[in-house]
Amino acid sequence: MKFFRILPYIAFLILLIGCNFSEEKGDTKKNVLKKAKSKTIEPRSVSKDFKTYWFSGTAEITSYSLMQERYGEIREGTAVNIFVSEDFLPDAQVKANNYSDKNVSVLKLNQMKRFNTGIYPYAIMTSTFNPISEKEHALKITNSVQEWCGQVYMQLNNRDNFEIESRSYFQGEADQKISLPKTYLENELWNLIRINPEELPTGDVMIIPSFEYLRLRHKEIKQHNAFASLKQGDSLTSYTLNYPDLQRQLMVFFNSTFPYEIEKWEEINAADQNDTLRLKTTATKLKRIKIDYWTKNGNEHLGLRDTLKLK
Repeated sequence: MKFFRILPYIAFLILLIGCNFSEEKGDTKKNVLKKAKSKTIEPRSVSKDFKTYWFSGTAEITSYSLMQERYGEIREGTAVNIFVSEDFLPDAQVKANNYSDKNVSVLKLNQMKRFNTGIYPYAIMTSTFNPISEKEHALKITNSVQEWCGQVYMQLNNRDNFEIESRSYFQGEADQKISLPKTYLENELWNLIRINPEELPTGDVMIIPSFEYLRLRHKEIKQHNAFASLKQGDSLTSYTLNYPDLQRQLMVFFNSTFPYEIEKWEEINAADQNDTLRLKTTATKLKRIKIDYWTKNGNEHLGLRDTLKLK
């Protein structure tokens, strides 16, 4: 009889132990998931020199003499690379107007090209935002191409996948929304050179080509196999991407020591109508300055364009 009297207590004890075990097991599972998530994105530490150079309240602006291949001919023009750090809203993925501990510090590259094709001009701009404190893919990329026939626009947002929107006046490209698994992006590698070139991928790599290339060549937005190589010299280091199926090669030459300034680049693509024709696009440095250009927007500052050797 005593056994039956204490039976409820035994049942309660078993239930209590079971609940505690479930909670502990659940907590353990949460911890495992949390650790797994934390391992997905590796933190990045930057040097004191990096912080001094990039968090100084100025941008690095470099002008280049551009020889751009277009429609099977070489066109003379200019290119400008504007590198600057800024606070970024991780959810909205736009520049933050106010300070918050939730902001993400990014290195932004605005690359601009201008050249003429006969009577009409081209204007191309690509913006790429790489997080500084984490070894993560670019958070956002935008690209626009304007010329007298019309304009095209592409945007990538780094969320659970790469969410890409494309707008174009060309038939078959008008309005696209694409979700792609994450992989390397050619555009993000320019910022990675400036942050830490040792993180550049080498060997066989799956990579999404530059947005400028995809739009100018009317290529499907997808990843391609490429072979990447890094060759360090005493003064200049070269980074090369070769895409066998696209017959495309990109070479970027940058200083071998910090802050790894980009001195020139070369690009070779198969021609649209004749694959044996391989004209080379080149960009060679004209001038580099560090300046808070956003405060230099008065007519009295027009002389700074002469400093950059921009017409």
